[in-house]
Amino acid sequence: MNAGDAAEAATSALDWWRLAGVDMVAADTPRNWLARAAAPPPPMVSPAEPADSLPADLAALRLALAALPVAGAGEERLMPEGDPAAGLMLLLDMPDGDDALEGRLLAGPAGRLLDRMLGAIGRDRASVYLATILPARPAGGQLDRVDAAPAIRLAARHVALAAPRALLLCGDGATRALLGTSMLAARGRIHKINHDGGTVPAIATFHPCRLLEQPAQKAGAWADLRLLLGEFG
Repeated sequence: MNAGDAAEAATSALDWWRLAGVDMVAADTPRNWLARAAAPPPPMVSPAEPADSLPADLAALRLALAALPVAGAGEERLMPEGDPAAGLMLLLDMPDGDDALEGRLLAGPAGRLLDRMLGAIGRDRASVYLATILPARPAGGQLDRVDAAPAIRLAARHVALAAPRALLLCGDGATRALLGTSMLAARGRIHKINHDGGTVPAIATFHPCRLLEQPAQKAGAWADLRLLLGEFG
């Protein structure tokens, strides 16, 4: 990384820490920011996936995503972005409202906030794998678990094929789909998603759109990112 890139990364991290409410460089007493709060043993989550009818690799999965019907959506389908081998996968429920116009996921203000969040942990879009459960936004803008059941099964398979070192579930829709509980209830601990004899650690956090609507939650999002850093450490 050259000096210009390093300065840009440092500025991005400082911007996010400021937005998250960090207002001091050092406190009077030392603190282990990577320490995990005591929590009950995390549940082992094993989404149902009929393996004989699901894609065998990521190329086939992209084709299956492109063919998924989404009620009330146009023909545009937004595919996953970034590096599937990056080790960190971010999963959202669906594209944002203006993403189809830009032809990419999280293209607007929520995406710029996501970029600052990633910069704060030393990442960028090229060094994560960003995906959605639905490849387009349905007319109601909601992920209905019954209507979206095929997409949810496909998302579980997607995680299995990508096999990240950690999965960050962004928002309530993605968290409920993969963990079966709300994002608020799931936050603060590491869950395990079973797949093909292995497991993927999953952490739930706020959707960037919610952070724009409720800036006070940014401190909580920063706590989730620290938990993620601890999992990678």
